[in-house]
Amino acid sequence: MQTQPGSQQAVTYDPCRPLRYAVNSEQAPTGAEALVRRAVARVRAATGLPFEYVGPTDEPPRPDREEYQPGRYGKQWAPVLIAWSNPEQTPGLAGRVAGLGGSTAWPDGRGQLAYVTGTVTLDTPALAAGFDTPAGRRQVEALVMHELGHVVGLAHVHDRTQLMYDDNIGRTGFGEGDLRGLARVGHGRCRPDL
Repeated sequence: MQTQPGSQQAVTYDPCRPLRYAVNSEQAPTGAEALVRRAVARVRAATGLPFEYVGPTDEPPRPDREEYQPGRYGKQWAPVLIAWSNPEQTPGLAGRVAGLGGSTAWPDGRGQLAYVTGTVTLDTPALAAGFDTPAGRRQVEALVMHELGHVVGLAHVHDRTQLMYDDNIGRTGFGEGDLRGLARVGHGRCRPDL
C-alpha cells in the first residue's frame, strides 16, 4: 500500500509491539464476533504480527479518524478499528464495495514511516445474508481477511488466484502470493520511538 520515502521498502507495523484492535459490533450480524476473530487469527498466523483484542468500542467509522484518541483509548495510538456500518453512514461502501481497509502511517524521528493504526469498515446490509450458510460465512470471513490484508499493508493484485485480487469472489483463503506479501509486511523494523 505504501513505501518508505525514496525507496521500495514497504511501510509496516512495528512487529515488536502488539497490533491492538477494537470492534464496533453495534450493526454486526449475529455470529460476526467469532468470524472477525477467526479472520484476525489467520492474518496473525500469516504475518507473525502480535494482534491483541482490546475489547468492544462504540467508536463509529469515519474517514477523518484521529490516530490518537486519549479520551477514548488512553495515552497510546488508537487501536485498529473494525466496524460494521452501511452505505448511508459510510458512503465509501456504496455500490459493489462491501468492505474498506487501510492504515495510517506516522514518521519517526528519522523520517521513516510506520503504520500506527487503521480501520476495517464492513457493509452490514451487503454481508448479512452471507451469515445464513457455512459457504456464505467463509466468503464474509475472506472479505474481512482481505480488508485486514490492506490494514497490514498489502495492495490489490492483478492475479485472480489471490485473495488480494480486487474483485475476489469464491476464494476463501490466502494464495501463495498473498502469503509471501503478508510474511514480508509482518517483518518490519521495531520502532521504539513511536
